Amino acid sequence: MSGWTQWPTRQALTGQGLPKVRLVINCGMSIVGSGLLIWNVARDDSFEVWQRIALLAAVAGCGATVHAFRRVTVDRRLGPALGLLALLLAAGAALWAVGADTPAVVAWIVGAIHAMERLPLMAALPASTVAAGSFVLTVDHGPLTGPAIGAGLVLIGYSLRVDEEARGTAYLLLEQERAARSAEAQSAALAERARIAREIHDVLAHSLSAQLVHLEAARLLIERGRDQEMVLERVVAARRMARHGLAETRQALHALRGETVPVEDFLRESAATEGARFETEGEPRELAAETGLAVRRVAQEALTNVRKHAPGAPVEVRFAYQEDEVLLEIRDGGARQAPSGGPAATGAGYGLRGMRERAELLGGTLEAGPAEGGFVVRLRVPA
Repeated sequence: MSGWTQWPTRQALTGQGLPKVRLVINCGMSIVGSGLLIWNVARDDSFEVWQRIALLAAVAGCGATVHAFRRVTVDRRLGPALGLLALLLAAGAALWAVGADTPAVVAWIVGAIHAMERLPLMAALPASTVAAGSFVLTVDHGPLTGPAIGAGLVLIGYSLRVDEEARGTAYLLLEQERAARSAEAQSAALAERARIAREIHDVLAHSLSAQLVHLEAARLLIERGRDQEMVLERVVAARRMARHGLAETRQALHALRGETVPVEDFLRESAATEGARFETEGEPRELAAETGLAVRRVAQEALTNVRKHAPGAPVEVRFAYQEDEVLLEIRDGGARQAPSGGPAATGAGYGLRGMRERAELLGGTLEAGPAEGGFVVRLRVPA
């Protein structure tokens, strides 16, 4: 029942998405048809000049009525639409009564087609039938020709309705697809921003925090008047960390471009820099760029945390190639003071959260917490 009371879609009523060629053809047909109708009235010698002028005014009024009918149907106002349609049909009857047969027939035909095309079916069918019936009953036709023509007018209106509905639905689906693509693009942009934010944190925060530790130690040594060699050692270490940070920045740029960097070499070098013991297990194989980047960043974050919270503690770095994943385990044997809140609040701050996010994005897991008098970070990611 809802289909009988439902209006055509707004896209169908407004002509949204109508091809330009079709739009030009429709406008051209309207202009040509109106011109022929005006010419027919203007050259009809059976009327006086003033009568022709009155008829032309009546034809213009019918045209304005059709235009108003189209406007109110766009707003889906059934009462005004039926009123305007009744006015058009009455105008056709009046024109027929005074002998202006052609304008009257055109008014009835336009009314029959427009009613079926633009109104809810519950109102369109009877209104279109009345308009077509006015044409059939007044114009002289055969016993079969008249009803066939009337049914043909209703069928033409319904065909236009179906065509406009199909086009409107296609246009609506296209708009929805465009909106979905736009939302998808925005989501991808936000994901890329989050990824770049992690890269900035992983590279700059680690490098700068390490330099800050060494420079702060150098400042304290200077204030206490310690040996110059000890101060120089801290400055050299800060310089080494600056160089390391620059190298990491280059590696991050390579990873963002999708280029792979040997993970084992990075881990071995990082472990040597921190004085940690490094061991590897399993058959080496090439890793995806994102997987390798996750391993490097987690190793960097974990080693930085050891340097900050357990300086001088023995550190072990273990990297294992397993059947469907890789395992990175970084364990230190130094006691550290962990603030309340569990592993996420051990001083790494956004770093541990960032590591977990990186692992989860790849379908992996990250465990971080106290173990055997020290602290362990364990990463598993598919590979």
